[in-house]
Amino acid sequence: MSMGEWFDARQVAALAGREFRDRMRNRWVLAVAAVFTALSLAIGYFGGAEQGVLGPRSLELVITSLASLVIYLVPMIALLLGFDAVVGERERGSLDLLLSLPLTRGELLLGKYLGLAAALVLATAGGFALMALLLARQFGWAGLYHTLGFVASAVLLGLAFLSLALWLSVLSRDRAQASGLAIGLWFFFVLVFDLLLLGMLVAGSGADAQHAATDWIAWLLLLNPADLFRIVNAFSLDQLRSAGGVASIVPPALASPWPTGAALLAWIAVPLALAARSFR
Repeated sequence: MSMGEWFDARQVAALAGREFRDRMRNRWVLAVAAVFTALSLAIGYFGGAEQGVLGPRSLELVITSLASLVIYLVPMIALLLGFDAVVGERERGSLDLLLSLPLTRGELLLGKYLGLAAALVLATAGGFALMALLLARQFGWAGLYHTLGFVASAVLLGLAFLSLALWLSVLSRDRAQASGLAIGLWFFFVLVFDLLLLGMLVAGSGADAQHAATDWIAWLLLLNPADLFRIVNAFSLDQLRSAGGVASIVPPALASPWPTGAALLAWIAVPLALAARSFR
């Protein structure tokens, strides 16, 4: 069977456009972009107020502060955006209507994901646009380069959690179950996961045992897209080591943005593939 027999780009584009227009109509994109704009500008201008200065004085400090904001908000927004993408249609009775159209389940799922992803990308990139211009004006090309890298990694983080949300939506019986699973997923990856790793490190008794545990625990960071986002936005391995907590155990192989960026892409592709498999 050729790709054209089971995948119609026009059908996918039509569904993606429908999802995107729905988010634009209910002002979702505008609201999220406004929140990101307000918070990022507040961090940029008032982050150094305790030292008696206004405006961005340190590129590293601004990016670190923005990363702390993104790590909490973007996964939550992505999960809220996608948790009812499929189960919501099922509860409203519109899923059967969509499936009665001449399209496959794979096309339906991909179209929904791409439409929601476009809304999420536009909201995230648009929300940080003014901050990017501010940092470019203050720090030149270095500021623009690091800010664009930060925004790109924030988009990848959001797309990873959107894939997870879509998978949950396929697996859930109703919206209540999907929302509960989405909240639990956010707590696990954003709050609980690192605490578990730190507990494993502390539990290792003796220098030799702790060193051996650190070697394999460090690679467990690949199992959390939020930790991958943190690693990508550290400018150097030395900065990661001085960050404390779980970030201090990052192996040199993960200190480059390329392997961590590839891992984030895997976090987008794998849950989406699992969602497609479960939706058959």
